[in-house]
Amino acid sequence: MMTGESVPVAKAAGDEVKGGTVNSTGSLIMEAQRVGSDTLLARIVQMVGDAQRSRAPIQRLAYALVNAVAVLIIACPCALGLATPMSIMVGTGRGALAGVLIKNAEALEMLEKVDTLVVDKTGTLTEGKPRLSSVRILAHYAENEVLRLAASLERGSEHPLAAAIVDGALERGLVLASVNGLASITGKGRGA
Repeated sequence: MMTGESVPVAKAAGDEVKGGTVNSTGSLIMEAQRVGSDTLLARIVQMVGDAQRSRAPIQRLAYALVNAVAVLIIACPCALGLATPMSIMVGTGRGALAGVLIKNAEALEMLEKVDTLVVDKTGTLTEGKPRLSSVRILAHYAENEVLRLAASLERGSEHPLAAAIVDGALERGLVLASVNGLASITGKGRGA
């Protein structure tokens, strides 16, 4: 079982695996098809560098203002000329640290006007680890009891979704029951 985005996916001989994929059971032999500057990580680093070196439209205005002000006042015209590029470098760098890649300075400048974000599919925005956010049950069952029983059954599983259920129950202070006779069979779900 391989986990690349926190949810296990079965892989067979010849299947592609991505960098950062975790092999949770067994062993495997891999052939690196991309190394050095051809890897996804290297391309991401290149994109961040390109974004930091790009110029926003407002930066051209800032340089024009610097020249105009320099004619009138011979104080410190470099302040405006340095502030904009530094802001772009800091903005793209901070974004990269938070996992947000900014393609160029113009996109960063336009982002200031955004008031709505529309996401096209489930899983685009993640915390990198599933977590239990709510429990929905039929009216005549107690929510905490259903969660306690489900978490008790899932406690022996290494599946990330099972771990999210167990963590959610423990965060609520629920005491899990002992379960006997269950076996986890990789790639086959749970069996008795």
